[in-house]
Amino acid sequence: MSKKSLLQGMAHIRIFSMPQDWKNAVAFYRDILDLSESYSDPEHGITVYECGGDVTLGVEQVDPTDEEDSAMVGRFTGISFRVSDMASAYADLSKKGVAFDRPPEKMPWGGILAHFRDPAGNTLTLVQDGNDA
Repeated sequence: MSKKSLLQGMAHIRIFSMPQDWKNAVAFYRDILDLSESYSDPEHGITVYECGGDVTLGVEQVDPTDEEDSAMVGRFTGISFRVSDMASAYADLSKKGVAFDRPPEKMPWGGILAHFRDPAGNTLTLVQDGNDA
């Protein structure tokens, strides 16, 4: 008999921005990535987007005087957005001015990855599953 996990799935992902980049980051996720905004509190520096299923993505301002907070900005996030057609997604986002690190690359496991950055310098990934590649 297999043991049932206490974890019920992914719920919320957080990404961070310096205050001066926050409005541009919020616009990027809304206007460039076309995510639906579900909550926004500009006074406290947070906006939340729907990412499909039950998963939400929060774009949050950090305190620039806090060294630990500041270290959360401008890094590889490990966040991957699934796409069914990498070539189309790459072309569309490139036309919108998204800066990719390099063109999409086929991985040994069969999928395709492309890394890009948001206005705060955070690295995100597009992934096309191996079955779709």
